[in-house]
Amino acid sequence: MHAAERDKAILKLLRDKDGFVSFRELEDVLDASPATLRRDLNRLADEGYVDRVRGGAKLKGYEPYGRHNDEDHLAGTPFDQNVRLMQDQKLAIGRAAAELCSNSTSVMIDGGSTTLQMCRHLTGRDLQVFTNSLHIVRALLRQSDIRILVPGGSIFREQDIILSAVGDDTMPRFHAPQFFMGAASVGAQGVMNSDILVVAAERRLIDRADELVILVDHTKFHAPSGNVVCGLEEVDIVVTDADVSAKDVAMLEDAGIRVVIASK
Repeated sequence: MHAAERDKAILKLLRDKDGFVSFRELEDVLDASPATLRRDLNRLADEGYVDRVRGGAKLKGYEPYGRHNDEDHLAGTPFDQNVRLMQDQKLAIGRAAAELCSNSTSVMIDGGSTTLQMCRHLTGRDLQVFTNSLHIVRALLRQSDIRILVPGGSIFREQDIILSAVGDDTMPRFHAPQFFMGAASVGAQGVMNSDILVVAAERRLIDRADELVILVDHTKFHAPSGNVVCGLEEVDIVVTDADVSAKDVAMLEDAGIRVVIASK
């Protein structure tokens, strides 16, 4: 493939991906070496077609999911905005997810506006909770029977989560029967998030859990997002709301996933 053909393919992929594409996706799609792809992106940036960002590139003028990564910002809708979306559905999903927890055990809860809604329903369960979310920490501090563990790393204020770019070096050696996680999107290609730092952190936690539970309202199915966290084959349970379509339930069940429909 010539340079002009690669340029055309890169720009088309960017448009198809809502303005952002990760470097890993480019490597998967295009028959070119990493060095060649870096030169292509640099050339397109010099010509004013794209902006280089951490982990990939975005079309000039696009801001998918808000600001993308720089040294201290995350891509994605800020938490204080996201928490106000689909509130009734998230409350129901959080309650249903909490009912999946066994008493006197350990769980991991990923940061997010939907997973946060689990907290009020965990009282009296005598749990040890590992979380990267300051919102979840604050919600659980009032519950004396909950023991809380957090990872080391940097605080990203727009999501109020703790992430470490260096991975396990600053994370406790923690394993749990269940990991409860939100997502920016769920589709046939898997569970996705909009930020590569978040994806890396979630990937490490998935590897430390026996069971992966995804909490998403019905609007998250097939929503655009650029970074795959895991395939559907790695998901054990999806908790969603009553407005989920029959087609999306069938997609999950065909992948061997148990679907829990949360009622309001």
